[in-house]
Amino acid sequence: MPWIIIGVVVLLIVVVIGIYNSLVKKRNRVDQSESDIDVQLKRRYDLIPNLIETVKGYAKHERETLDAVVKARANAMKQTGSTSQSAQKAENILEGALKNLFALSESYPDLKASTNFVELQRDLTDTEDKIQAARRFYNDTLRIYFDALQTFPSNMVAGLFSFKAQGDYFDISPAEAANPQVKF
Repeated sequence: MPWIIIGVVVLLIVVVIGIYNSLVKKRNRVDQSESDIDVQLKRRYDLIPNLIETVKGYAKHERETLDAVVKARANAMKQTGSTSQSAQKAENILEGALKNLFALSESYPDLKASTNFVELQRDLTDTEDKIQAARRFYNDTLRIYFDALQTFPSNMVAGLFSFKAQGDYFDISPAEAANPQVKF
């Protein structure tokens, strides 16, 4: 009889260790996916000044649009490393400002024909796609981690070892998702 009790205790310890390690891996995956977003955001921030300078040469009187992009970039950079709602809003504002900048290029055929602009636009579009993919991956890893924190029996182990929910899902409001309107 004592061997059965010892066997059950050992089995419980092994299960707890397995669940604990799984929770640690999930938490680390969330941290990694958040870092992947930051890498792509840094790339975006580095491309924007070059894009602005290229557009300035063609659209000197479109200062308001350019200033909005510069301001949105600076505000978003202050939030780097955060998945808070304010950081998400700053990133969404920057995306909207960039959409306005690209829409502005429609009014300047010479700008659309500029090799520098086209290349920068392509790089920025590629980066935006990577940011969206990184955000989807982050949301998925966060969901998996949250599921593990809330489902039995891992929720018991999570409570025992003080695992906490971290981060917020990336989402956008309907107003921020609207397409830009350029009017002259």
